[in-house]
Amino acid sequence: MSDKSKLAQELFKQGYNCSQAVFTAYANDYGIDKETALKLSASFGGGMGRMREVCGALSGIFMVAGLETGATDGKDAEGKKANYDLVQEIADKYRKCNGSIYCRDLLGLSKNTGTQGFTQTTPEERTETYYKKRPCVELVGQVCEIFEELKKEKMSELQ
Repeated sequence: MSDKSKLAQELFKQGYNCSQAVFTAYANDYGIDKETALKLSASFGGGMGRMREVCGALSGIFMVAGLETGATDGKDAEGKKANYDLVQEIADKYRKCNGSIYCRDLLGLSKNTGTQGFTQTTPEERTETYYKKRPCVELVGQVCEIFEELKKEKMSELQ
């Protein structure tokens, strides 16, 4: 397991959401301080604001992918394509490992029909039972492993 995976898992265990844990594990590599990283990625936890949509760990690594390959020129079609290719490759590998990229599927939840059709916004207390019933710690580590593997592949292609 990579250092990034371990760090992301540790951050998750400290109470940060899945997106925060993943993005913050990489933030320093891109000159982003921890507080800024935590704020930038805060809204993506629980499948985007706990709506149980795209997995927050994936959203976190997608932000890292943007830092790695994101285009900064609106007319840079090749740059956009490179980033979208990376994001789709990450998502495809993740889906193959887990059967879905959606938080609700990964957690075995059906979509709640509460307020506006979304789940409740209050996060669950992080207890031993919480960690036993959710695969999030493993998923946070896994998405980092997928990213690290793809980075190694891309670097070896350039050599």
